[in-house]
Amino acid sequence: MMKTWFHFPPSTLRELRRITSRRIYLVAAVVLPLFLIFFMATIFGSGQMVRLPIGIVDGDNTSSSRAVIRNIAATPTFDVRHRYADEVAARRALQRKQIYGYLSIPPRFEANLLRGHGVTLCYYYHYALLAVGGEVMSGFEQALLPVRMAPIVVDAVDLGATQTSVETFLLPMTSDDHALYNPSLNYATYLTVPIFYIMFQILVLLVTLYAVGSERKEGTASAWLAAARGKVWVAACSKLMPYTLLFVAEALLAGVVFFRFMAIPLQGNAWLLALAAVLFVLATQALALILYSLFPVLSFVISIVSMVGSLGATLSGVTFPLMAMYPIVRYVALLFPVRHFTVIMQQVVYSGGVGSTGVVALGVLLLFPLLAVALLPRLRHILTVRPYDTLE
Repeated sequence: MMKTWFHFPPSTLRELRRITSRRIYLVAAVVLPLFLIFFMATIFGSGQMVRLPIGIVDGDNTSSSRAVIRNIAATPTFDVRHRYADEVAARRALQRKQIYGYLSIPPRFEANLLRGHGVTLCYYYHYALLAVGGEVMSGFEQALLPVRMAPIVVDAVDLGATQTSVETFLLPMTSDDHALYNPSLNYATYLTVPIFYIMFQILVLLVTLYAVGSERKEGTASAWLAAARGKVWVAACSKLMPYTLLFVAEALLAGVVFFRFMAIPLQGNAWLLALAAVLFVLATQALALILYSLFPVLSFVISIVSMVGSLGATLSGVTFPLMAMYPIVRYVALLFPVRHFTVIMQQVVYSGGVGSTGVVALGVLLLFPLLAVALLPRLRHILTVRPYDTLE
């Protein structure tokens, strides 16, 4: 055992020289992850969508229409920036994303309202951006609710009913909503952590692939193995060790920034979340080794990693619930370490512990390094025998 450990320093020192001699390693493994932490810590601002630009088309221009506009302008979600002469101009501005929605008040709005005639207020919003569109729709519904009920209340009061009884009839039940784990409905609370690790996964995969694949591409694979005394597992471990320590430190630093300085609520044990982050880094590096062992051409496997990264947000279950996807898609999601980390993270952050699904996710993260170890003989064959540009 002592003799085996004696072989680590030469191969590890060789990798440290490669890291310090190439700017790409500094940028991809240090600068970009630190920038990503800063970016995710500041991107959501206050954490809520406020003062979204909208427009108004006032075809009536009366005291009643101005009262509606004042009610809209008082909604924190909206910032009434533009008033348009007609809907054509407002729709053109909406399509150009100069505004995210607009309210159209028809002519004779006040006259029809006082006569008890049916009045229709139309609002439009840009739904290509789902989160923004949903926020604008919710803001319009909330702001226009009193306007919607006003004619009914006026008619009922004229018939002799009291305003309190009418309001009780219109709203027989009142809701008292309490948002669990995120009472302020802060976007940063449930998006910052998973999105960071989704993007961090791409950096870990690319750096690991380049560190391994560049040896074969540049014809230095034999020197790499010679530094490890011909032992491929020593070569792999010694090469990945500096990156592992670096990525683990960055993953833990991100947790400190998010949960300590940003004060994102954490219901469970921080050490359990840290363990999951360490296993996530190891599993992601192992996935990179697996992919390179199966597709040993650097340009080709980097294209695969790009596809894996683009699917990470979807298949992690952050942007769309995985249970609502087709079964084949749910099975494919099992191949992504970030999916299993997201399961553990959500249970620790929201539930305070790890349930049965979280324990299974921890076990699956451990399977990735084991599979990478099983493919080490193939990796050795690739490094010593096969030409660089073959995929068979």
